[in-house]
Parts: sequence; structure tokens; C-alpha cells
Amino acid sequence: MALQVGLVGLPNVGKSTLFNAVSQAGADAANFPFCTIDPNVGVVAVPDPRLDRLGELAKSAKIVPTAIEFVDIAGLVAGASQGEGLGNQFLAHIREVDAICNVVRCFEDPDVVHVSGTVDPTRDIEVIDTELILKDLETAEKRVERAQRSAKSGDKGLVRERDQVVAMRDHLGAGQPARTFPGDLDPALARELGLLTAKPVLFAANVAEDDLPEGNEHVDIVRKLAEEQGAEVVVVSAQVEAELAELDGDERAEYLASLGLDRSGLERLIERAYDLLGLLTFFTAGPKEARAWTVPAGSTAPRAAREIHTDFERGFIKAEVIAFDDYDRLGSEAAAREAGRLRIEGKDYVVVDGDVIHFRFNV
Repeated sequence: MALQVGLVGLPNVGKSTLFNAVSQAGADAANFPFCTIDPNVGVVAVPDPRLDRLGELAKSAKIVPTAIEFVDIAGLVAGASQGEGLGNQFLAHIREVDAICNVVRCFEDPDVVHVSGTVDPTRDIEVIDTELILKDLETAEKRVERAQRSAKSGDKGLVRERDQVVAMRDHLGAGQPARTFPGDLDPALARELGLLTAKPVLFAANVAEDDLPEGNEHVDIVRKLAEEQGAEVVVVSAQVEAELAELDGDERAEYLASLGLDRSGLERLIERAYDLLGLLTFFTAGPKEARAWTVPAGSTAPRAAREIHTDFERGFIKAEVIAFDDYDRLGSEAAAREAGRLRIEGKDYVVVDGDVIHFRFNV
């Protein structure tokens, strides 16, 4: 499954600098490739040491990681919901992503002028939240008009739908994002509405190098606001990410260590995005290739098989499953089978993160 994370933020917060930094991270420099597929879209392979280990044990000719797309969304300004600046383009791009990464400026630099004159994370976050809520409110109000007309028929389902849409409109009208809606919104209705503020959010607090790894007083403010929204925070430095992209393996590791970090900001963003969206990774491994696949947590074996090919799901017979830890400890599929650590699972099996799976199916 293709996972898209949209990078949003006000002008001059470091959003595009962060995007450009990770877009320069080549396979040799950062141990995970990045390629640009559009002026504002790039694909990064998700780093996973388990995959490298599987490739080594299975003597795979090729290693194929799973990937995540980062989208550099046009800078937002107050009034975007009414089309100010690049508002319409900004909002259209947000509709297409799975999660939003709000890049918040948490550094002081007199040479980089803030669009509002001062560094104020609370104000910046409120600007973006307000514009998205206003656009969602517009969507909800239009849907309320339709729902009220339809509910006049007395149909219980249509009456319930009207009540839900009205409740959502009132929630948004109170300045609250859709993701904090306390009611039970019908999934089909939620998909139809496509509300921007229903998308999960994480904050990238962009700091100066000297404020890594823990951050500063601005980051403390972002953490407090994120906690109120049930969101995640990752402390990053766009400038440091740009420098990391230019370094080779050993130099890169030394630089990270000097900053008190064991992983780059990009890697930590990817990890948080996976957690935020409730995703997990399973593997396939053999002489031709070792490959990582991404599926939603709770996926059954046939659903996981669909990631490889739809025929695998339609013709699913069984799944031969080895936990990664067992594969790693025993050293091969054959050894795991001999030790009784290879399990035969059916259609109801729920895939676990790290499963190494071989699917059996009818064509």
C-alpha cells in the first residue's frame, strides 16, 4: 500500500528545506533511497534492519524495502480556506494524503524572516488548524443542507445521517477538528465527507542544531498542544537533515552521535507515521528477493496477500508463517520448519508485525 504523508506549514518554517534535505538522501549516504516522482512528491524507502538480516539469511539476490511518500504541500497563509495565497492547491493536496505532518518553526534566526514577524508555535498551529476547520465547516454545512432535505422522508437511516452531520457541523463550528469528534460517525459518511481535520496529525518541531535532541521552550509549547490533540511530536532540524544527506555511513553515524541521536529525523518521522496510521510490516524472503510489505494492523492473511497480488487474495489457500525472531535465531526457513517454528495459518489468521510469510494459493 502506498502511504502518503503531507508536509504542511506556514512560509519560512523550514518545511521545504526539510523536504529538499530528505530528497537529497541517496542510498549511499543515508542507507535508504529517495526519488522524486513529481516536483513536490518523493518516495523514501523505509529503513528496517530486519529486512537486511532476512536478505542475508535467505541469500536473496535483491532486497526490496517498503516505501513512504512525502508530499511538500504549498505553504499555507491565513485565509487559505477562502482561496488566499495557494489555498485551493494546498487544500486539494491535503485531501489526497493519509496523514499530515505539520512542520512548526521552533528556531530563532534573524536572517530567516517569519511570515508573521515572530516565532510563535501556538499562533502558527492555530492558523493552520483554523483554516482546515473552516474548510471542513464549509463542507459539513453543504452536506447538512442535503441531509435535512433527505431526512424529511422519515427514513430512519437518513434521519440518523442528518443527525450525525449536524453534530459534526456543530463540533467544527466550535473550533474543534473532526478527529476529536466524540460521536460515532458512520464510516461511509466519513469517507464521503473527506474532512481534512479527520486526518491523523504529527508535528515536526524544526529546531536549530544546538537544540537537538530534546528541543527548547518552543518545542515544549508544541508538545503541550499536541497532547491536547492526541498528536505526536518529532524534534528535527531541517538544516541537520540537509547535512546528513551529504555524509557517508561512518561520518553520518559519528555526526548523529555527536548530537545525541542514533537515528535521523527522517527515520523518526517514518516510525511515528507508521504508529499514527496503525500500520505494520511483514516480509517475504527467498533466493530471488527479500521484501517488506506494509498493511494495516489487524489485517488477515488474505488481506496481506493482496499486497503482493490480488490473485493471491482471491485464490488464498494457506499461509506458512515464521516469526522474524525465530527466523533470525534459527537462521533459515528450513531450520525453522525442522524446529516446529513454521506455522500453517488459514484465512482468519491476523498478521503480526515481523511475520515472514509464504503464501499458498490457487491461480
